[in-house]
Amino acid sequence: MGIHYDYKSTRGDKAMKKEAKRKARIEQRRAKRSISNPKESEEKTMHDIDKPITLEDLTNPDKN
Repeated sequence: MGIHYDYKSTRGDKAMKKEAKRKARIEQRRAKRSISNPKESEEKTMHDIDKPITLEDLTNPDKN
């Protein structure tokens, strides 16, 4: 009967440890993702509104 008695008495503690472990893994993934993708999408400069868009603007990858 020792196993069954121990299971119910430690069930809450095991659930909390499992949840903490899951949250730690999620935070680790977020940190890894933020390091590998340094928010370049937010830092891109927009095209000047007053200037017309030309084919050169659309096709030249080196032009910023």
